[in-house]
Amino acid sequence: MMAPKIAVLTSGGDAPGMNAAIRAVVRRGINKGYEVCGIQRGYAGLFNGNQLVELGIGSVADIIHRGGTILLTARAPEMFQAENQDKAAAFLKAEGVDGLVIIGGEGTFRGAVTLEKRGIKTICVPGTIDNDINGTELTIGFDTAVNTILEAVNRLRDTATSHERIFILEVMGRQNGYLALAAGLAGGAESILVPEIEYDLDQVSSRLLRGIKRQKAHSIILVAEGAADVYKVKKEIKRRIDAEIRVTVLGHIQRGGSPSAVDRLLGSRMGSAAVDLLHEGKRGLFTAVRGETITAKPLEECFETTKPFPEDLYKLALVLSR
Repeated sequence: MMAPKIAVLTSGGDAPGMNAAIRAVVRRGINKGYEVCGIQRGYAGLFNGNQLVELGIGSVADIIHRGGTILLTARAPEMFQAENQDKAAAFLKAEGVDGLVIIGGEGTFRGAVTLEKRGIKTICVPGTIDNDINGTELTIGFDTAVNTILEAVNRLRDTATSHERIFILEVMGRQNGYLALAAGLAGGAESILVPEIEYDLDQVSSRLLRGIKRQKAHSIILVAEGAADVYKVKKEIKRRIDAEIRVTVLGHIQRGGSPSAVDRLLGSRMGSAAVDLLHEGKRGLFTAVRGETITAKPLEECFETTKPFPEDLYKLALVLSR
């Protein structure tokens, strides 16, 4: 008798710790008696009918410490076309896939809902450096990205102090400022600009001037990319303050690198939990962190409302940056 088959894919932007989750899905799946296959290039691999990649215990050896995803990933807006949704579901059924673990962000989750409606059993795992999935306290990749930004802040402080400059650092976050807030608070940034909270450059400039008056040698301003144009911010602050100002755009370096211990543990726990949920006959759920526990929530819950921004931490950052 053939073993039941489950598959795993990664979709959307890559996040450090995705490989840890893939490894956990494969090894937990085999432990539970499943044949495990991988789908390359995310949803595009489904509606294009890419050949499934058989994944054994040895195939996921030596990947837990690697960033990115061994299954490759892609953004596939075509998945929101009914024709491609039908193709993806038909492909999985033809291949005898009994359950699908999908690792990615909110857009990825929306794709999973369309497969559920077509009879595919899915469990999603939140993997995104943005940490913007409503219903979970943490997503795979966020901790590593924060630490990458923090390392950049630490390095910039060295040169900022040496030259007595103000540095403006742009980080990722088109629609939310979780990365900017976490790295700014941990790195002692003098100001943090995020999309969720209206900013006042007069206040930002006043805070910088207070530091200059007490002979502070440098300042760091963190800006989420969706909050403001960093070059315009520089121009406006320069108009208010006679000081040397430099801009650094961190870019996609935030996505790469070896995942932190937090993300390796989270990927391992969530990947294993996803297989357990499928094994229990559950579907249409996503794994979520609540306190110290990995739990499961309905996919629709993450679309009901935007994840609340931690304004208490933002206010704390303002107080501590004085």
